[in-house]
Parts: sequence; structure tokens; C-alpha cells
Amino acid sequence: MTVLSVNINKFATLRNARGGNNPDVIKAAQDCERFGAQGITVHPRPDERHIRYDDVIRLSDVVTTELNIEGYPDDRFMELVLRVKPTQATMVPDGPDVLTSNAGWDTITHKDQLTEVITELQQNGIRTSIFTDPAPEMVEGAANIGTNRIELYTEPYAQQYPSDRDKAISDYKKAAMVAKKLDIGINAGHDLDMNNLGYFISEIPETLEVSIGHALICDAIYLGLENTVQLYLNKVR
Repeated sequence: MTVLSVNINKFATLRNARGGNNPDVIKAAQDCERFGAQGITVHPRPDERHIRYDDVIRLSDVVTTELNIEGYPDDRFMELVLRVKPTQATMVPDGPDVLTSNAGWDTITHKDQLTEVITELQQNGIRTSIFTDPAPEMVEGAANIGTNRIELYTEPYAQQYPSDRDKAISDYKKAAMVAKKLDIGINAGHDLDMNNLGYFISEIPETLEVSIGHALICDAIYLGLENTVQLYLNKVR
């Protein structure tokens, strides 16, 4: 069964807009778990514009499902991850000025860098994932690095889904076949929502985990957080 990991960055964005601690991101994570989410995802950025590094440390003490920390593996990120030792660390190739993730790793060009990072994380008992585009050669590159999983970057799928869902999923199915052949776990994330999630899972049932934040929290404004988490869980099931 596919695991739903809720990215809680947007709760922190709202909190930071006014200062103080409303909404409380720690309680938000606990509530998501209580409502059925099987994981919590955070993506701390160098400017701490949403999730802060100290949030991650506090979350590590209370998350009872799976904690997934995403980010660019610079020294500060690695120090945080090795301190917290989450269930999973997802390597994302975002520079410090990037608003949101917009591409996967070139796993061939960055093989040496990623191999060093992945090896260190695995030696510390942390499951690893590399954010990748749905290209067979990038999946093969990830396998050569030795990662446990890849996370397929799904924004292109989400953009094309309304006009031609079969074409939208085509490259992802090819990438998933390569991953399955190479015995790499498949995660997925970015712009997955209530409309396109069910089809993605039905076409790629090997998907182990989806990480969803923006769309889920936007839906929760209208539908309520508990109801929204349940609706997304129904989609992945």
C-alpha cells in the first residue's frame, strides 16, 4: 500500500507570516498522524522561510510514523539530518534561492557528490531517496549511486494530466519499470492533488510513498484537515 506523507511546510509558512506560534506546526504534524497520515515530510531551506531547523529537531521527538526530511545536502542540512536521524532523507537539487522544487537531480553528472552523501546517510541507518525526473537514464544513475529509493518529480505529470492523462503518465511508467528492474523503491511528489493522485497510483501501483503538502493544505481550508487527510488516503488506497 502507498504511504501518504503530509508535507507540513505550509503550516509553517502561515505561522511565520504573523510570528508567534499559530498555527503550531508540531500540533499540526501530530494531528495529521492522528487523522491517518502515515508520514510527515519537511523541507527546511537555508532562509527558514517556512519550516525552521529547530522545528525539525522538535518534530523528531514527537513524530511516531515516518519522518522524511527533504533538502539540498549542504553541510548544514547534513548536520541536521545526522543529528535527527529521520526514517528517510530525500536529496533535492534546490539552490538556496529556489522558491520550490522544479527539477530532479542529474544523477550522472552529480554521481560522486551524491554517492558520498548517500553512503554517509545509510551508514547512519537513514533510508535514502533521490529526487529525479522520470527519465530511465536518471533512474539508472540513481541505482549506480546506491540509493534506497527515488522520488519521481511529478509536476510535469500534474500539468499535463487535465489534457491527456495517458500521455502525462507515460514517462513515469517507463521510469517505474526501470526502477523496479533495478530494485529501487519508488516515491513520488510535487503537485499531486485530489484529482490526479488516484490515477497515478493506479498506473504505478509500485509507488511506496507520496509526499503531498500544498494541495492537501489548500483543500483543508475548505474541507477541514481531518476530512482532507482521509480523502487523500482513499485516493492512495
